[in-house]
Amino acid sequence: MISTIDEKAYAKLNISLDVAGKREDGYHNMVMVMQSISLCDDIHIELNESGRICARSNFRFVPEDERNLAVKAAKTFFAKRADTKSGAVISIKKHIPVGSGMGGGSADAAAVLRALNRAFGFPYSTEELAQIGAEVGSDVPFCVVGGTAFVQGRGEIITPLPPFPKCKFVVCKPSFSISTPELFKKLDGVPKRRHPDTAGIMEALGTGELSKISRRMYNVFEEVNDRRFRRVSEIKSVLLDRGALGAVMTGTGSAVFGVFDNSLKAEDACAALKKERIFCCIAECV
Repeated sequence: MISTIDEKAYAKLNISLDVAGKREDGYHNMVMVMQSISLCDDIHIELNESGRICARSNFRFVPEDERNLAVKAAKTFFAKRADTKSGAVISIKKHIPVGSGMGGGSADAAAVLRALNRAFGFPYSTEELAQIGAEVGSDVPFCVVGGTAFVQGRGEIITPLPPFPKCKFVVCKPSFSISTPELFKKLDGVPKRRHPDTAGIMEALGTGELSKISRRMYNVFEEVNDRRFRRVSEIKSVLLDRGALGAVMTGTGSAVFGVFDNSLKAEDACAALKKERIFCCIAECV
């Protein structure tokens, strides 16, 4: 067994996001095309035999107990192995903005599962690890698998897709965050006038046509009547005016990203938005 292990926790973007209705268990049926990107948190795990699991982070407000999905993931992994002796100290260096819709907590949990699986000699396949991840959180299975995928159900049904064409993502998060339960509640109360062309996106992925993918990107949560989304629209406008082929909010927000086929235009857009004192970075597919 490896006693110390490091893993990258890659953020995710929703290329498209649709909600197909509420389930009897209270969750929603999701229909999404998702992509993992190079923006990531750094995970460092020190294993021990204390039977205790805790987390540490460079962000003071990140919880150290099971409220942290990384801790929950480790506990779930050890429980699956009926392992009551193993303990872990999980150090998380955050780079993914919290409350951004980029799955930072889920990415951390997925990285912990991958790291522990490697440390113990790969007892689980990627598919089995994703199933364990589904017990931790809805976005965790995709974050375990990564890449480009069609995601359904709560997030546990994952179908790999052809890789996203080479491009630059300019990712921006305004100063506010949005409550996921709050936004789902609001979405349930409004008729959905528009849905993403998910089939068209998947077809364009098959032919590698970046412009066709970008034009079809859409997130149904942008239909919710929330005054904060005016800022989302403003950021999208800046990205499009600076040369993005398409721009959309990811997850339940508040982060927005634009797709660029030109590195200089991506750098120009990123620099312009940084002047507004908001988080902004350039990322690539992983």
